[in-house]
Amino acid sequence: MSTQVVIVGGGIIGLCSAYYCAKAGLKVTVLDRNSEERDGCSFGNAGMIVPSHFVPLAAPGMVALGLKWMWNPESPFYIRPRLDADLIAWAYRFWKASTPRRVEKAAPLLRDLSLASRAAFETLANLPQIDFGLVRQGLLMLCKSQHTLDEEAVAAEKARRLGIPATVLDAKQTSALDPNVQMLIAGAVHFPLDCHLNPNRFMACLKQELDRLGCRFLWKTEVTGWKTSDRKIHAAVTSLGEITADEFVLCGGSWSPSTAADLGLNLPIQAGKGYSLTLTAPRQLPRICAIFTEARVAVTPMGSSLRFGGTMELSGLTEEIDPRRVQGIIKSIPRYYPEFEPDDFTGIQPWRGLRPCSPDGLPYIGRTRSQANLTIASAHAMMGLTLGPVTGQMIAACLTGEKTGWEFELLSPDRHS
Repeated sequence: MSTQVVIVGGGIIGLCSAYYCAKAGLKVTVLDRNSEERDGCSFGNAGMIVPSHFVPLAAPGMVALGLKWMWNPESPFYIRPRLDADLIAWAYRFWKASTPRRVEKAAPLLRDLSLASRAAFETLANLPQIDFGLVRQGLLMLCKSQHTLDEEAVAAEKARRLGIPATVLDAKQTSALDPNVQMLIAGAVHFPLDCHLNPNRFMACLKQELDRLGCRFLWKTEVTGWKTSDRKIHAAVTSLGEITADEFVLCGGSWSPSTAADLGLNLPIQAGKGYSLTLTAPRQLPRICAIFTEARVAVTPMGSSLRFGGTMELSGLTEEIDPRRVQGIIKSIPRYYPEFEPDDFTGIQPWRGLRPCSPDGLPYIGRTRSQANLTIASAHAMMGLTLGPVTGQMIAACLTGEKTGWEFELLSPDRHS
């Protein structure tokens, strides 16, 4: 009889985990607190697959930069002032993790995970009747100033030492690479291995494949507790009643800590709210996805549409939209793409999503000591799309006992216990 697996969370990490578990012959049920028409961070993101992002969020200089930005509600990073013990503990751990030694250990792992995931996206894109708009044109890190370009050139050299190709371009070379859009920049760094896709279409393709594989979905089903004994989960207590299984996988995103609260697991996560705006008829349509380096705004062509996304707002588990944060994104766009105007975004409904962020910038992936049949896959922050497929493969390997060669120590869900 097949192993019964309950996966809590129907975002990209949950669906990728469900897909690879089902492919491995496990019988999978996915629970999600929202309806099937959900629009969380797996849907409105920038759709980038970025092996170039091998530096974790907790990195040298980020604390100082965060302190500089946090007083400006239109800046790329903002912490809503509040007395919150979990936030204070998370911030302290973030500061402790933001060291060169920690980044040096994490970078090769993030590189390997990202490249493995990119290969998995290629495989998925070749499946029959699957089309999620995978574009293999690379990524441009657009720099307004020569000072920023010089800093990015140093980052490009680090990437090359890790085996990730990167080319430093001046303004003329950048325009020649992507002539579809006028740019007001000093130059750029091109990472040719990076890709982009339409995240809505990718999620729909995953759901289609899971339906074909016989996966069961329970929408509007919130986990409110657990039935446990002798360090083993027997059932998830939900709004629909008790649901039993042999194995449980927690992919609850920013809600993972509260979902796991009764399981003796210390899982520090802060919700990092991001915003995006999508133009269906943009003035110009670049062919290569890009990041405005100084403004920390991502730009992704998706078919005939163009998506702009950014900001990291730590304001708790609130999904309300702060118009000041949206204005920060809009104001930055003409500084890089001068043909665009703020009025282009009049009437455009902003999207928001809560990205789950661990204090050391690495996700939680693997078994946990708290319960023998509980596996965690959460806290991918802005790398959820990039690392979705490889995370799913790792979860399936954990549940089947397959040897993978992956080093789980840096990703351990128990590392803050």
